Amino acid sequence: MEKALGDADLVIESMAEDPKQKIEFYQKAASLLPEKTVLVTNSSTLLPSTFASYTGRPEKYLSLHFANQIWRANTAEIMNHAGTDPKYYDEVVEFAKQIRMIPLCLHKEQPGYLLNTMLVPLLNSGLYLWANDIADPETIDLTWRVGTGASMGPFQFCDVIGITTVYNVVAINPEANKPGTVHYLIKQKLQPMIDAGHLGRATGEGFYKYN
Repeated sequence: MEKALGDADLVIESMAEDPKQKIEFYQKAASLLPEKTVLVTNSSTLLPSTFASYTGRPEKYLSLHFANQIWRANTAEIMNHAGTDPKYYDEVVEFAKQIRMIPLCLHKEQPGYLLNTMLVPLLNSGLYLWANDIADPETIDLTWRVGTGASMGPFQFCDVIGITTVYNVVAINPEANKPGTVHYLIKQKLQPMIDAGHLGRATGEGFYKYN
């Protein structure tokens, strides 16, 4: 880790949506990062203000969130927190352009940024229908694709995102520990998939099987 961070101009943290693990990483990295280093998080749901104080460089810390399958959807959402120096925000915007991403600039913190603020309600609706045994994933996806002309349904999105990430986002909600709630039901139905290693497209099987 010391070698990896030793002369970095920019470090991108891209860990699972687990606040405890992220904090542990930031605290360990704080003493290893050079003064010049800008630190960004690729978190898809967690706010940078949650972690800024643990980084040792809150003014050089912000979010740079890449879309899934960036070779197809080359977007980079850039979001600051109240303590981010505008100079470093602008540097990250320029970095996104240099690596041929389309920078999508947020003016204030928003859980889920732009894309996931719009996408997560779709996924939650699909998971709700599945967790309550209203319809199976294939039918739910078919309904969305045919009804809207979209290329993928909510469970196809889940497989691309990864079942572990979907589970972690659900588990963060306090309702996930209350039996009978929708988040609890979803968590209970996702757990066997994780236990079986069916984590989505990356592992060859999630809600669907992939060759």
